[in-house]
Amino acid sequence: MSITLETACELNPQVALRPESFGALAYHYGNRKLVFLKHPDVVAVVRDVADYATLQDALGAHNIQPSRWPSFVEAIDSLAASDIIRVR
Repeated sequence: MSITLETACELNPQVALRPESFGALAYHYGNRKLVFLKHPDVVAVVRDVADYATLQDALGAHNIQPSRWPSFVEAIDSLAASDIIRVR
């Protein structure tokens, strides 16, 4: 399933986020994947996305400009392919 602005997402409970100066490291304890999140805005959205009904709601709540939404959808979709983010 592809992630869209209307998708309800959450950080996989098997994933730990570790803050870093460049953003964060996301480590999946189940599949042992390590992903570098290189932008603080992406980290904030990933961390809090489960608190919102849709990805679009999360982006709006984090004051992400609509012109940047396509890149966030792409990033979240990539994280879903690695099972860092999952659809709920």
